[in-house]
Amino acid sequence: MVVSLRGFDTKTPHEKEFLSKIKRNEMTNELFWLNFLYSFLATIVGGSFLTVALFLLKEKIFPVPQISGRWYFEAHTVETSFHAYEGMRLHYVAILYLAGNRIEGTIEKIYENSSNGKRDYEEKNRTRGVITGFIQKNYFSKDRAFLHIVEDGHGRESTHFHDLVISKKEMAGAFSSMVAKQNGDVSWSRKELKK
Repeated sequence: MVVSLRGFDTKTPHEKEFLSKIKRNEMTNELFWLNFLYSFLATIVGGSFLTVALFLLKEKIFPVPQISGRWYFEAHTVETSFHAYEGMRLHYVAILYLAGNRIEGTIEKIYENSSNGKRDYEEKNRTRGVITGFIQKNYFSKDRAFLHIVEDGHGRESTHFHDLVISKKEMAGAFSSMVAKQNGDVSWSRKELKK
């Protein structure tokens, strides 16, 4: 047996009056503050949820790559205005420090394989340099590092620029140098390079 509830009104007289005022668009003081309170709470709850979600995305799901520490890199000259530098391979050791997206560090040249032959550089004969740069955080492709290196070379200071794609334990890309207009490939690794 089906019982119809039509005709039965379950609203209190106060609720009926409140709903009739809403239908007539009459904004009472009570209705105004209730509406304000609901809007305020919805904004606070929604804003808090969005803040937590964005924080978790940035810090846990898409963090800035941790590249601080010791690195080894090889610069291989492909193009140059000085014929003797063509095909030259230079090895460096670097210490990087990451502060936010900003990179700082130092380098030392440890090995050279050029037209002059192969040569290991001992500590006292190593040229040193300073690194500055930044990480470009990408969400739909691999992150990139852009490094500006000023090396205090033998006889003169030189400037190098590295444009690198960051992987878990390596970075690779291209370099440009003001020394004899060199351009070439560069690869960075956490492991010491083979000579």
